[in-house]
Amino acid sequence: MRLSCADEMLLLNGCPGVIGLAAVFSGAQPDVDQVRARVAERWTGLERMNCVLDRPSGGGTRRGPFRRRRVRWVVPGPFDPAAHVTVARSKLDDLWTRSVDRPLTGAVPPWRLFVVPDTAHGGGFALALVAQHVLLDGRSLATLMRALTDSPVAARESARSVPLARTGLRAAGRELRAMAAVGQALPMRSPQETYPSVAVSELPAHLIRSARRQPADGRGATLNELLVGAVAGALRARYGPVRGWRQREEPAYTAVPCDLRTRANPRELGNTLTVVRVPLPVDVDGSVARLRACQAALARVPERAAVHAGVLFPAAEAVRRTGPWVTGLLTDRGRRSCFAATATTAMKWPGGPSTFEGRRLVRTVGLPPLQHPGTVSFALAQAGDAFTLTAVCNLRPDDARQLADAVVTEFETWARMATPSA
Repeated sequence: MRLSCADEMLLLNGCPGVIGLAAVFSGAQPDVDQVRARVAERWTGLERMNCVLDRPSGGGTRRGPFRRRRVRWVVPGPFDPAAHVTVARSKLDDLWTRSVDRPLTGAVPPWRLFVVPDTAHGGGFALALVAQHVLLDGRSLATLMRALTDSPVAARESARSVPLARTGLRAAGRELRAMAAVGQALPMRSPQETYPSVAVSELPAHLIRSARRQPADGRGATLNELLVGAVAGALRARYGPVRGWRQREEPAYTAVPCDLRTRANPRELGNTLTVVRVPLPVDVDGSVARLRACQAALARVPERAAVHAGVLFPAAEAVRRTGPWVTGLLTDRGRRSCFAATATTAMKWPGGPSTFEGRRLVRTVGLPPLQHPGTVSFALAQAGDAFTLTAVCNLRPDDARQLADAVVTEFETWARMATPSA
């Protein structure tokens, strides 16, 4: 099976490419054989979970022309639950820190499921799925974890009910210009002096509910809008206005993942997504004003994602058939940290309350990918009334914690505002 355009770009982007999702449950930790039996029952028949990257002898080349036939998906046989499902030797936060910059390689499918004891996030244990992004996207992780629960069928699908609308060449041209605009990476001393760091923060439900009422004289805010607005405020608090970072006027951008599944394929595994690049209003004064600016920018994201799905991806796939080098050309642009200083993902647990062998789901915790030096990725995961923020930095060793705390501070600022703000 050939890799999709999204698969190839993730394979070639030069990042570790490790992502994860943990489901934290109450109660006693189950026996690992019990978990392996559930995994074998629910996942063995899923072709994607048995896929292995078939590379040429000596490994693929990133710098030379990328030949489509040289790297492909193969299914050598069903995965071995004993090899893929193990008990973690540390708490969840430590597992995330150890995993984020260690790609899963070898001759077995690039994913692992850990039974994590003593997670320290309000539960007795966690099931933590770690995978290479080239194999699975964030929506796939949630679909797989939901499939392991006692009632695996989600009560309500959140995918789009109809395919994205058709778009024209003029819209495609505008989107290409937007994706190619010059941006800035986060301030850093040198790419050689950056380090990966991970921080996890729990956000109280009342804090989110209060923040969602902002702007107080508007319609309120979605979780995604709040996250992007909070990230803009956190960057301003940590680094100051963008125009002072390198004495340049270019904005900092965030990469917003967009799921392209419809109700015809809501549980499709793989990388059925695109990324839309959105400017962060770091230079705007006032947390509510920044939130309004984010709402205006994000309002166009579905339309822009439609351009990717309806024009840009089909064009890239067509060119790949005769010029496989196009994937490398597209990926080289995304490899630059100035393409997106941050990535922001809001993740909601699919369906209602869930249990595993009778143990209640307490919260979910995401692990966004580690990007290039000068960048930070944020994932805000929701499961019922539990909200959990994960920050993954490629900056200084303590920056993940400081930026995560700054994002929480922005939520607290919105929550304290009881009257409309200009």
